[in-house]
Amino acid sequence: MTVHFGDCREVMRSMIERGERVQMCVTSLPYFGLRDYGVEGQIGLEDSPAEFLDTMVAVFALVWELLKDDGTVWLNMGDSYHNSSPSPGTQNGLLNNRKLSTSRACRSAGKHQGWKEKDLMGMPWRTAIALQEWGWYLRQDIIWHKPNPMPESVRDRCTKAHEYVFLLSRSPRYYFDQDAIKEQASQDEYAAGFRGGSYTGGETYQNDKGGTRKQRGNVRAGGVPMGWQPGPGGHGSFHKAGRAEQKQYNPEYIPDGRKNKRSVWTIATEAFPGAHFATFPQALIEPCILAGSRPGDTVLDPFFGSGTTGQVCNRLGRKHIGIELNREYEPLQIERTAQQGLEL
Repeated sequence: MTVHFGDCREVMRSMIERGERVQMCVTSLPYFGLRDYGVEGQIGLEDSPAEFLDTMVAVFALVWELLKDDGTVWLNMGDSYHNSSPSPGTQNGLLNNRKLSTSRACRSAGKHQGWKEKDLMGMPWRTAIALQEWGWYLRQDIIWHKPNPMPESVRDRCTKAHEYVFLLSRSPRYYFDQDAIKEQASQDEYAAGFRGGSYTGGETYQNDKGGTRKQRGNVRAGGVPMGWQPGPGGHGSFHKAGRAEQKQYNPEYIPDGRKNKRSVWTIATEAFPGAHFATFPQALIEPCILAGSRPGDTVLDPFFGSGTTGQVCNRLGRKHIGIELNREYEPLQIERTAQQGLEL
């Protein structure tokens, strides 16, 4: 369990020279032009969006060198508006009782040529596409839906209640433990594929007056599909032996009643005592780590911040390497990792 303090680019170059490798990378990227930590060399206060994107490409070129061939990268990033106040969730906060300034950051974000006032800058997608063009496989965009977003006083658009998580890989085939993050399916989802006693696989079909209808599955003489256990009023459920029959028509479902995880994750923002601002939620990165690594694997977070990644890795039995430019995070990291029995 290792935490390095310094510029993540310099630290990763040293790791590459030592021959270190990691199974996956999960991190929350710095917002562009929204927060000033008062640390020389910080990423996010570049003079232009293009320069910020160049920086991100350079950072993840180093991550590429550290990542195993079947590894993945999971990136969380929020957006910002041109020449306006920070988006929700990027509010001022305190770190070791020192105010995190957004004034200089907002001035930086608001001075770029070619942008109209109030433009949504689209930095998450610009970053993802820049990495894709460099050579990464962009595999998925995941929506982090926040049920408790910061309120906004805007009158000409909706309150922002989401951020993005992008899944990238080095190659088209990579390690991904789908079963580790499957979700519980409701009974209604199982029953949705049945019409009139026949399994249709969710397909629609014409009524008796309309001609032919599509029908899939083995149907008993009484019109009840094999594996389907009728109940009072004609309703029913899968009995144990029948779930395997259903799986062959809809492989997304497995016998214990779970389904593939969806691409919209509803997760509340998470405050941590002593931070006085919203931190990277544990529930947001837990499925990333479960899907992208095995117990004992090493997880990299090049923007370690308050140490959430280390906290989750320890709980899930993974090793972690954190890199953080700002040493003022160290007491918070120590407090969080100490709760999990880690040492910095």
